[in-house]
Amino acid sequence: MAAAVPRVSFGVLAIFAVIFSIVLPAVQAQAPAPAPTSDGTSIDQGIAYLLMLVALILTYLIHPLDASSSYKLY
Repeated sequence: MAAAVPRVSFGVLAIFAVIFSIVLPAVQAQAPAPAPTSDGTSIDQGIAYLLMLVALILTYLIHPLDASSSYKLY
């Protein structure tokens, strides 16, 4: 003999099914990936500062040679 299952349990089962069908896809979703620690712009900026420093040093090294030429700038 099969036992009779009350209608209330079918309603509760239907509510749980709806809740799980809404919640489970959100649980399986992955969080966004963290931002990269170095995206290359900081490396590019460091190279740019180094090149500007080299240009400044070369300017100060070449300037006395230019000032000592036959052209009197001062």
